[in-house]
Amino acid sequence: MKKPLMWSPLALMMAGLAMPAAAKAPLEQTYQCGMTPTTPIYAIQGDGERSPLVPADKYSSDKTYAVQGVVTAVTQGLYKGVWIQDPQGDGNRATSDGLFVYLRDADALNLQPGDTLCASGKVKEYYGHTQLGVTDNQVAKGPYYGPLAPTAIRVDHGESLKDALERYEGMYVTMDADSELVITRNFGFDYDAFRNNMVLTHRTPLFKPTQLYPALTDEAKALAANNAANQLYIESDQKAKDGQIPYFPGLDAEQGYLRIGDRIEHLSGVMGFSYDQYRLVATNTITAGDIVHRHDRQDAPATVPNTDIKVASFNVLNYFTSASAIGGPLNVTCKDRDHADAKRGCNRGAKTAAEFELQRTKIVNALRAMDADIVGLMELENNGFEAGSAIADLVTHLNAEFADPADHYQFVEPSDAVKNQGAFFGSDAIMVGMIYRPAKVSLAGDAQAVAMPEQYISGENPEGETRELNKYQRDSLLQAFSINGEPLHIVVNHFKSKGSGCYEDWIAGEFETDTADLQGHCNAFRVSAAVTLRDRLQQLDGDVLILGDLNAYAKEDPVRVLTDYQRQPNQRDIMTAAGTEIRGVPMHPTAQAVEKGLGYINLATARLGDKAYSYSYSGELGSLDHAIASASLAEKVVGVEDWHINSVESTLFEYSRQYTGDLVKSTNPFSSSDHDPVIVSLAYPDPVVPVSVTINNRSILPIIPMLNGQKSPDHAWMKWRSQRTFDTQSPLVQGLKLDKDDRIEVTVKALGLIPVHCGSAPASQPMSVRYTGFRCQLR
Repeated sequence: MKKPLMWSPLALMMAGLAMPAAAKAPLEQTYQCGMTPTTPIYAIQGDGERSPLVPADKYSSDKTYAVQGVVTAVTQGLYKGVWIQDPQGDGNRATSDGLFVYLRDADALNLQPGDTLCASGKVKEYYGHTQLGVTDNQVAKGPYYGPLAPTAIRVDHGESLKDALERYEGMYVTMDADSELVITRNFGFDYDAFRNNMVLTHRTPLFKPTQLYPALTDEAKALAANNAANQLYIESDQKAKDGQIPYFPGLDAEQGYLRIGDRIEHLSGVMGFSYDQYRLVATNTITAGDIVHRHDRQDAPATVPNTDIKVASFNVLNYFTSASAIGGPLNVTCKDRDHADAKRGCNRGAKTAAEFELQRTKIVNALRAMDADIVGLMELENNGFEAGSAIADLVTHLNAEFADPADHYQFVEPSDAVKNQGAFFGSDAIMVGMIYRPAKVSLAGDAQAVAMPEQYISGENPEGETRELNKYQRDSLLQAFSINGEPLHIVVNHFKSKGSGCYEDWIAGEFETDTADLQGHCNAFRVSAAVTLRDRLQQLDGDVLILGDLNAYAKEDPVRVLTDYQRQPNQRDIMTAAGTEIRGVPMHPTAQAVEKGLGYINLATARLGDKAYSYSYSGELGSLDHAIASASLAEKVVGVEDWHINSVESTLFEYSRQYTGDLVKSTNPFSSSDHDPVIVSLAYPDPVVPVSVTINNRSILPIIPMLNGQKSPDHAWMKWRSQRTFDTQSPLVQGLKLDKDDRIEVTVKALGLIPVHCGSAPASQPMSVRYTGFRCQLR
């Protein structure tokens, strides 16, 4: 893969050889159109990746060529020069009719689209971009021809987007419905080009290879290569200002929004190539009407029939209250208030009251719409459980949205024995938490911490450098609930992130680069966390649900350890991290192969398919947020949803003002975080009371039997010398809606008029009633 150019002195020297020469003095009209026989643009482009005029082992043609074309754009930002096109072309789809002419002083010619440009110079292959480098000011403005119409992009069946775009290199192109180009990375910062841009792909967004396939399998490698070859970057000539998309001026948090998967139409521009990717420099603007939402916003999660309990997982994107402007207590890592207010201090979240108010409102609105009975939370500030702490603040403001106290939440608070320094949960600046509705579910015992591994080890990288690696993970929170008398254990987790390297990355020489297995940094350390969780949960009886941000996609090693992994010969082993311990007790001094997984079920992939997703990174979708259930609990699942309010949305609408300028934001739930909530609907019906009431009419009179004063809605009368049994299937019993502790009072009405009391007994006790005309007896 081609790497982006780093502008070191050596690189600049090389660029000087590869870049066309450009006069620094104003251009003079000493060169005229028609003076030199021209070479057609399509002959310069040819039908392959390189110009046929540039020798295979060189960057530049040996000869000088003259060209003439109609100007389609003049750019002085990402590409500095003029884009010209043959107005007739050669009729061959395989050859481009456009060409970029590198010319730093193009403004001196006062060119406009529709003008003719003539130039002479050498043909260059500048890092894969075919272009003409003007020699000695051999360039001139010719007669006005008139603007050209853009060519609609087409991708043939079976070809990659990269192969298709080669046909359009240098041309003025546009997108229509049949181009089928959709957003795979929303507008944001690109570290290669060091500017804001957006990425499109063909037909459907790209997925993380390890979301669909285990690491290092042939399928994962093939998908990674396919993803790399199916991207088109959308650029503006000049760098975009904060909070603005130059080609979409109608950007708006409520109406004019962009979502991953949206199809873009009527966007036009010129096709360049740099940093190993094709880049369309937009030359027009589009409106909201040019955006076709593949899956539009959903204001609330779907309502699932037969749901008794809803459980959710939600990463709340650094919900911090410790800044001075907010006034919450300091978290466990803070030195003092100044440390909490510092730009890169102990506070990772909002630093101003306005930002925090927006963040809190958006998250509260999302939680209210989710309407879950138990919610596992990640990225709460670890600043205790008193008033003003992150979790207390969130619950207080969430409860204010519900008038009925039965809808109110409480937070799970670990015992003092579990807390760090008697106040905090763990030692990181952020923690996991759990909130629940006491009116719907009851706590069963105290919350427990599942202590996660720490890594203390030294190693040598391939360059011979030695480094000591001390790495930590956040503890998980385990709480048992009682639901209609049945136990449900929920454990909330936030495994080590993929961002910073661990020992295994250091010794592999991947500490600051992408890992070869595509699982990100610290994968083995997350495996150790999964093994720890596996071993703890195997001790539990009853239903168990694993929730949280595992920082691992569905087919990555940590998730496999919690689901269906079984070590097999001739297959890649899943390995734990080395140098690990838990609370000072050694775990694995050396890396160990995992033999078997926990055997739980990944509910999202089981219910929604392998392409379930909750997160987007670098233009690829996947699930980092999981709900993984024991087999007994999986049988109670009636619905699973990744509510896509964040992963596909623009980060410009998040609470932070750092890079968004004057963009107007919204309090709606969209972009309330960078992770989607995962919502699991469970069937925990009230226990059925085993009712059995048998009535014998031994009199000569017809009677109407009644239970708790109610008669049967059908066939109410009983003839003389008849018998009837009322059980749980009877409409009369179902209408009573009995609980296990209720009683049933039996009466009969002789001739439907005279009530005779028979007696009462617990509803769960079998009853036999005999009516003789003189008395009614219950046994």
